[in-house]
Amino acid sequence: MERTSQIFGTNVFSEAVMKERLPKDTFKKLKKTLDLGEELTPEVAEVVASAMKDWAVEKEATHYTHWFQPMTGRTAEKHDSFIEPTGDGRVIMEFSGKQLIQGEPDASSFPNGGLRATFEARGYTAWDATSPAFVKDGTLYIPTAFCSYSGEALDKKTPLLRSMEAVSKQAVRILRLFGDNDTKKVTSTVGPEQEYFLLDKRLYQERKDLIFSGRTLFGALPPKGQELDDHYFGSIKERISSFMKEFDEELWKLGISSKTKHNEVAPAQHEMAPIFTTTNIATDHNQLVMDTLIKVANRHDLACLLHEKPFAGINGSGKHNNWSLGTDKMNLLEPGVTPHENAQFLTFLVATIAAVGKYAPLLRLSAASPGNDHRLGANEAPPAIISIFLGEQLTDIINQIKDGALTSCTDQTNMDLGVKTLPKFPKDVTDRNRTSPFAFTGNKFEFRMVGSTMSVSGPNIVLNTIVADVLRDIADELEKTEDFKGTLSEIIERLVKENFNVIFDGDGYDPSWIDEAEKRGLPNIKTSVEAIETFSKPEYIKLFERHGVFAEGEVLARQEIMFEEYAKTINIEALTMIQIAKREILPATLEYACSVADSVASIKSVVAGADVSAQSEVVEKVNSLYAQASKALSKLESTLEKVHAIEEIGEQAKAYKFEVFEAMQALREPCDALEEIVAEDFWPFPTYGDLLFRV
Repeated sequence: MERTSQIFGTNVFSEAVMKERLPKDTFKKLKKTLDLGEELTPEVAEVVASAMKDWAVEKEATHYTHWFQPMTGRTAEKHDSFIEPTGDGRVIMEFSGKQLIQGEPDASSFPNGGLRATFEARGYTAWDATSPAFVKDGTLYIPTAFCSYSGEALDKKTPLLRSMEAVSKQAVRILRLFGDNDTKKVTSTVGPEQEYFLLDKRLYQERKDLIFSGRTLFGALPPKGQELDDHYFGSIKERISSFMKEFDEELWKLGISSKTKHNEVAPAQHEMAPIFTTTNIATDHNQLVMDTLIKVANRHDLACLLHEKPFAGINGSGKHNNWSLGTDKMNLLEPGVTPHENAQFLTFLVATIAAVGKYAPLLRLSAASPGNDHRLGANEAPPAIISIFLGEQLTDIINQIKDGALTSCTDQTNMDLGVKTLPKFPKDVTDRNRTSPFAFTGNKFEFRMVGSTMSVSGPNIVLNTIVADVLRDIADELEKTEDFKGTLSEIIERLVKENFNVIFDGDGYDPSWIDEAEKRGLPNIKTSVEAIETFSKPEYIKLFERHGVFAEGEVLARQEIMFEEYAKTINIEALTMIQIAKREILPATLEYACSVADSVASIKSVVAGADVSAQSEVVEKVNSLYAQASKALSKLESTLEKVHAIEEIGEQAKAYKFEVFEAMQALREPCDALEEIVAEDFWPFPTYGDLLFRV
């Protein structure tokens, strides 16, 4: 415990470090920027830059980088050294306020969705002072936003910060109406859980599909999978435990509060969960979590898979986005002991329900990705239908509001397990519903649809913006009325009635829910390409413009990028399948068939009347599957060629989903069947059984 306390945050230029190293006046001014969002002056930046450089150099840093999050969903960094020539053949270590505030990376080679032409290369990075700088691998990392020469956001950080300001502005208006005149800022907070797989690196390196696409494109199920539930919360293997120990320590040094670790449902699958923090910091931290997972795994001769569905027929990985709103004094989604009497809590609760009910397609869009299409609704993740789980107590309150007579709430009770030596403890007033895509879990909402590879910026941009929009409407109405309590009650009752259909506390995995959701009029956007299409709806563009989160051009650019990413991802997978089938599976199958055929001939040459029907059936079966695979391979190649010719990116993305992917599945089926027949010595790469159980 003492070591943990000693190393936590040691590589972070934290508030405590700034307070210690900055002049008092400078620190006070910087605090106003951090806490109240006031503008940062060049004079303050100059002093901060000098102190930051001295601290980083003491940590043996020689370079600095403006660390940003382009629309690839990953991170980017260009490293510059601190050295400056003195003119006499020597150098000094310098770092100015201008270098801290602004950088100039090349913007031409990042996805921009048509916002910039190739020859328009200039872009800018701008210091996000609200997210602490840190030292890693001998470099000072400065979290930044990234924009074009003409000012458009080219990243995922800028619109996230805009959305945080939007929801803060509207939430503060609501708090003013409740008599809170002291709060100047409301912060959205997030705790993104992260699921991942760990494989033996040597076995991983023998699978081209894992290397190029992050998931297995071929593979028959092993005799044992996850059906015994013996891996879930099971004893952690020594090799994995050693990895997790180093992983935690690396995160703690970076000030990331890695709290929970355990085995997940699928073999070789695991999860980590952090403590909540401010949304933009949580987003930065999650990007570091993914990067650290891969790097630390490599040190332990392991390979980390972050893909949403690395193995067909085995649970995939998600990233539960635990979201809330709060001030420096309270969580605005904390129900309290008597939530039915807590009008402020009910206002924020109902505003969130209404936001989800009104803008469900946008939430679905925020979880759209090629990998997530394999996972959603597959009895391992929530269905693609957006609904809200509230639990017994809040559902009862909402029902009372709908009926116009809110008078009581369910009391908390104690659990008695019937054994005197076991303690009695308070029972939560809400259960956990892992089948719900958007579940209230005590004092926050857990958005469970987010894919494991995805940046959490997108879901939180949407959440912040849609909640801000409903809060805005509530504030507009309340600020005009002379009967605050009466009008508030009317608003809450109206919003509950308008959005009651989105509340569902049942089993989201049950097939009957699909029919029930259709009766309720809830959208069922089954695929990511269909979800991406909704982004450019006029009402959604106006929503983002209204709150200054996206301009129309920024929305259209992101839609184009999402379509491109979808098409390119499936294209890479299809090309990888073609290469593996041509160069590995089909040659290995042919070699095996010839081997069996040779053995038949050898047996007959020795024993003319020998019964070789069983061996002949094997040859016949293998030959039949070989022919099916060859035909499917040709079909996939011709389908790819046809889809490549489609010029409109949205139509091309749909063709990849509904034509290319179908052709890929048709190739996989006979190849997986061959894996179950061809002798192990002939099969060209590790099987599911090897990958999942030899860790």
